[in-house]
Amino acid sequence: MTNRAPGPGVTAAESTPSWEPRSTPPSSAPNVVVIVLDDTGFSHLGCFGSDIDTPNIDRLAAGGLRYTNFHTTALCSPTRACLLSGRNHHSVGMRWLSNLDTGFSNCRGVISKSAATLPEVLRANGYGTFAVGKWHLANLEDCSPAGPFDHWPLQRGFNRFHGFLGGATDQFSPELVVDNHAIDPPSEDGYHLSEDMVSQAISMISAQQSSSPGERFFSYVAFGATHSPHQAPSSYIDKYKGKYDEGWDVIRQKWYEKQLDLGIIPSDAELSPRNRGVEPWEELSKEQKALYAKMQEVFAAFLDHTDDQIGRLIQFLETQDLLDDTMIVFLSDNGASQEGGKHGTTNELAYFNLMPLEVNDMLRHLDEIGGPNHYNNYPWGWSQVGNTPLRFYKQNTYEGGIRDPLIIHWPNGIDDAGGIRDQYHHVIDLMPTVLDIVGVEVPETFQGVDQQPVEGTSMSYTFPTNAVNLTTNRPKQYYEMMGHRAIWSDGWKAVTMHRKGVSFEDEKWALYDTSKDFSECHDLSADEPEKLKEMIDLWWGEAESFNVLPLDDRGNELFFMRREDRLPPSKPQRFLQDTPHLERFKIPDVRNRSFEIAAKVTLDGDSEGVLVASGGRTGGIVLYVTDFHLVFEYNFMGSSTILSSKKKLDAGECELGVSYLKTAENHGIASLYIENSDNRVHLGEVEIDTLPYRQTMYGMDVGKDLGPTVSDKYVGPFTFTGDLEWIEFRLENDRDDLVAAAEVEARNALADQ
Repeated sequence: MTNRAPGPGVTAAESTPSWEPRSTPPSSAPNVVVIVLDDTGFSHLGCFGSDIDTPNIDRLAAGGLRYTNFHTTALCSPTRACLLSGRNHHSVGMRWLSNLDTGFSNCRGVISKSAATLPEVLRANGYGTFAVGKWHLANLEDCSPAGPFDHWPLQRGFNRFHGFLGGATDQFSPELVVDNHAIDPPSEDGYHLSEDMVSQAISMISAQQSSSPGERFFSYVAFGATHSPHQAPSSYIDKYKGKYDEGWDVIRQKWYEKQLDLGIIPSDAELSPRNRGVEPWEELSKEQKALYAKMQEVFAAFLDHTDDQIGRLIQFLETQDLLDDTMIVFLSDNGASQEGGKHGTTNELAYFNLMPLEVNDMLRHLDEIGGPNHYNNYPWGWSQVGNTPLRFYKQNTYEGGIRDPLIIHWPNGIDDAGGIRDQYHHVIDLMPTVLDIVGVEVPETFQGVDQQPVEGTSMSYTFPTNAVNLTTNRPKQYYEMMGHRAIWSDGWKAVTMHRKGVSFEDEKWALYDTSKDFSECHDLSADEPEKLKEMIDLWWGEAESFNVLPLDDRGNELFFMRREDRLPPSKPQRFLQDTPHLERFKIPDVRNRSFEIAAKVTLDGDSEGVLVASGGRTGGIVLYVTDFHLVFEYNFMGSSTILSSKKKLDAGECELGVSYLKTAENHGIASLYIENSDNRVHLGEVEIDTLPYRQTMYGMDVGKDLGPTVSDKYVGPFTFTGDLEWIEFRLENDRDDLVAAAEVEARNALADQ
């Protein structure tokens, strides 16, 4: 045999096999489940003071630790960015919502690739990673069938995803994505998103444990609850009938007293005064009381139903002998929401279009609130109850916006069952806590990208029984949200409620000693001017350190902003019949402008159905064929204008369409037409008012109307039975978005209420 260089043997029998080692976590590492609720306030849980039935969440508290000094960012996307990155939200590019990229590094609408996420790090260390529910961490301009998918869940560390990409969705007819593709909204009777999400989470874990018994998992369960729309099965709503007739003043006092009894708040904590705009319950009309009480009943039912789904997940883990070795982290992303406005709303589209609904108009639908026909949110009075005993709400940097419930349950690692911890902590501390317990570190480089330092600190020192009296290892934390700012340091807190248009340098700051003033009731700024100056200077220093600048108080007008390379197309947008469902942020923008919608079809004698539908029962547009008439319907926040062709259509190939000519701001003339061989025939017209600022709360379907149908004149999906070649949107540039949006924001600011 010819001499050979050293190496493998000639045959397998003469050779020694070897394999690249597979990454596995340390043997002591637990499974991790993170449960995130949305817009759930500090006092909403039974174990934090409410009278809402949350026995399963309360069970986690009874078997684990409750944190009463835990803080978030006051808004959803930024909090989630902090949670999953371990860095401050400005540091990683999520100053505000993920909806957009402002062109500044602190507001890219995605988590920077220089901040590897918790699932990315855990997956690299042998964990199976699964996500269900709300994402809201991808730029919504990228949430389309075309992507790009760089910041969708699978590209940021998860093996599986089943949920929705935006900030909110209908609980009965959600806009769902599985992994990297959209799926049709569910159509089965009795469907509810919260139930589906837990079923999917269980299925993902079951599949992993069946295939690889004992493999560690990280499950991220981000409910749509309790964000608007508040929707729950009717049996849960019926359970709370009459429970809140006493009104928000009485209920808030009861919850406050329960918090004192539970030890959730210190014995000297005061109940803060009513927030501005919240009227005394006894001064309300009978009609207002009936409406507002029903809205709180629905919210309670929504949370109660969510708790039952969490119970299903707990039961599954227990049945599979996984519960004791699973660290469950439960939190809310911000305080209770102010977005229902002073009176609440049965259609949040009205709120965002500055067209608040009248109480009597909403009362007509009293028995339907919480069901599939409405997109409701409760009024400020109940929001403040949800934040008892604190001031203000989600979006604000007062404690009502940023102090939230946190529970950590881990039987194998926490022996102080039912313990309460009051150490000051922030949501950026959760990722370092998990990694500390798991026993892995964030690498200096990840996927070829140098990594930013983790800015959070582990909370694991609070787990032992003797940690109850330890001081926090977090000495300070800054806050900024939509121009509202705050800084906490060693018990002192300075905070300012920003008024849009007021110089950031000239604003009045308040000063509180939170070690003695839990609810921020006593402003010490006049008594402690030097301390206030120290705190303000500290805020500016933190702002420089964590990429907070430039400050930006724009809000709603940013929804009209587009990157220069993402401007709306100047040429017609064409959609084929098999186009998948489009999320509402990717549909053609017909707000306050002239437009034309055309459909290239071939009709036979039986052709009928939806050509294109954009929106849902709370507002939208639809073009359809029925009884061989062409129909255009403009759903104006639940009230429809219907235009039907004066004559029946002829069979054959043609272009059907509607043309809208803007004649004034948010007003114009809609005209139907049919075109054959370049001969356009007018089929009728009607004047309509249109929505100015937010077009719809639901996306678009071609050739059908999935989910909550735009019209009640047909039963969805009402699929078009003829031959539909394409739908084409032709948009005119006859509006001034930024001027209009600036007006919206100025009028919509809380400080102006």
